Amino acid sequence: MIPGLVSITFRKLSPQEIIAACLQTGLRCIEWGGDVHVPHGNLNAAEKVGAMTRDAGLSVAAYGSYYRLATDDGLDFSNIVETAAELGAPVIRVWAGTLGSAQCSASQKAAVAADALHCADLAGARNIRIAYEFHGGTLTDTAQSAMELLEATAHPFIKTLWQPSHGLSLDECLSGLKLLMPRLEHVHVFHWCGEPAARFPLADGWERWSAYVAELRRNEKNCPLTLEFVKEDALASLQADAQTLRTLCTQSEG
Repeated sequence: MIPGLVSITFRKLSPQEIIAACLQTGLRCIEWGGDVHVPHGNLNAAEKVGAMTRDAGLSVAAYGSYYRLATDDGLDFSNIVETAAELGAPVIRVWAGTLGSAQCSASQKAAVAADALHCADLAGARNIRIAYEFHGGTLTDTAQSAMELLEATAHPFIKTLWQPSHGLSLDECLSGLKLLMPRLEHVHVFHWCGEPAARFPLADGWERWSAYVAELRRNEKNCPLTLEFVKEDALASLQADAQTLRTLCTQSEG
């Protein structure tokens, strides 16, 4: 298991400060965001941030693009691929459209799948994978819908991310994780509770995350586990959550 950080957790910090925070908290990899830290198409910034990451002894886990499949949002995916390549990212995170699975028509689902295959061809030519963000309001709002999209886009360079869905029980979340395990790229880590959802220390979700990490270990998924959206956007919260995550990963090895 590789504990890390999603850089957009701290959008107001510079890349240098993000790297310093990871070093101070014992995190080992970073998913760099494409909205602030490594803007789409800024190849100089991508090369610089990638080099700084590796020079610090950290790895680039992914490039978190904000490309939404099958939308006309003005983003050129070829530019995103070039940015990811300069960054040295092995995978690009993409969003599976703009509608939840219950609201999406068959033709809209087909359009998302077609664009995903096109993007995977572009990225694959640079030996980079794409991975679906696992998120509400998209075709990956449930594990079953995400699996259906993965089956519709059987491609060696297409994977998925996973994170626990808000409001589901531990057993329901585990079931979804198991379903997606064969195509899993990496995991976003946080602990949210209540309605509306509020952020809590990761330690408060110890029982759940112990179960998730144990399941990953049983399936030999030594993938990045990247912290995202800590309580109050505070570096002190990152310090505590990173300690919890490192302990989870270490204990799961025993």
